[in-house]
Amino acid sequence: MSLELKQITKTVGADTHIYPTSLTLERGSFNTLLGTTLAGKTTLMQLMAGLEKPASGEIWFDGKNVTGTPVQQRNVSMVYQQFINYPNMSVFDNIASPLRVSRTDRSEIEKRVNEIAELLKIEQLLDRRPSELSGGQQQRTAMARALVKDSDLILLDEPLANLDFKLREELRDELPKLFAERNCVVVYATTEPSEALQFAGKTAALHEGRVSQFGPTGDIYRQPNDLTSARVFSEPPINVAHVSKTGAWFSLTEQTKWRAPKAMAKLADGPYTIGIRPHHVSPTMHVKGAVPIEGTVQVAELSGSESIIHFDAHGSSWVSLSHGVHPLRAGEPATLYADIARCLYFDADQQLIVA
Repeated sequence: MSLELKQITKTVGADTHIYPTSLTLERGSFNTLLGTTLAGKTTLMQLMAGLEKPASGEIWFDGKNVTGTPVQQRNVSMVYQQFINYPNMSVFDNIASPLRVSRTDRSEIEKRVNEIAELLKIEQLLDRRPSELSGGQQQRTAMARALVKDSDLILLDEPLANLDFKLREELRDELPKLFAERNCVVVYATTEPSEALQFAGKTAALHEGRVSQFGPTGDIYRQPNDLTSARVFSEPPINVAHVSKTGAWFSLTEQTKWRAPKAMAKLADGPYTIGIRPHHVSPTMHVKGAVPIEGTVQVAELSGSESIIHFDAHGSSWVSLSHGVHPLRAGEPATLYADIARCLYFDADQQLIVA
């Protein structure tokens, strides 16, 4: 059984927030909505939950049309980016609140609250008020309240965005484990491709209210259907450039050329678009056969473990993300090396050319 979105749309006045969208999310699955801010992730979640009504289309759950069913009559939990807890209640009472609303037996409430608190490592905090907790502890409390309800659908709207790095990493590791044995549909919204890859499961690449691709996360990353999906699934942004194929060669400029891979050798001569992710472009000759690209450094962002270099190459902006510290200065010429074997090739309609 599953959650099915059947050609749903969402409009506000003359503006379309969600274009016709069809998705099937299976019970027991972990699904990520990946897209930039304002891509439509929260709106899509609100439609799934019943907090918003679609302008057209239908929403089905376990074979039943729930399109007009209000959220109060659905077994749904939602965790937001902000810490939403009742300030005048203890942590125990915050977690127990949905069970009390459903008139669960007192002994069962105590059992389930203690179990979920132990799972989220906040069992020692049950007597405290939210004001006495750290940000991470407050978010764990909000998650515990969503999990204790044993919902059919759990929606997590960028729940780690406001946490510090250490807490984010810790909870990223824990989240898939929390749902591993639950027979529910989990939907997690994020702007970060690295989170989607860490969670695995399935991902919907979302751009300006449209799902450009949905499927196993690794498949979308390795083989995006089109340039839109490739852009959604790259941070820093994927490098995009127009190239020309002549015979057995692709050329970015008259000086920057490379032999067409075997899979691309039979393509017709003419213009194409390539995409190459920043971590396949380096200030050093990091792999055999890397193609040198001459450019001018625009910005160099250095940290203790990596360098992000923005540079202009023949009028196009490129980004390099590499390990180590490479002290290049803005305004200086530089040669960077692209691992051309990692290129994605797109046709005139920006569809991926599959090898």
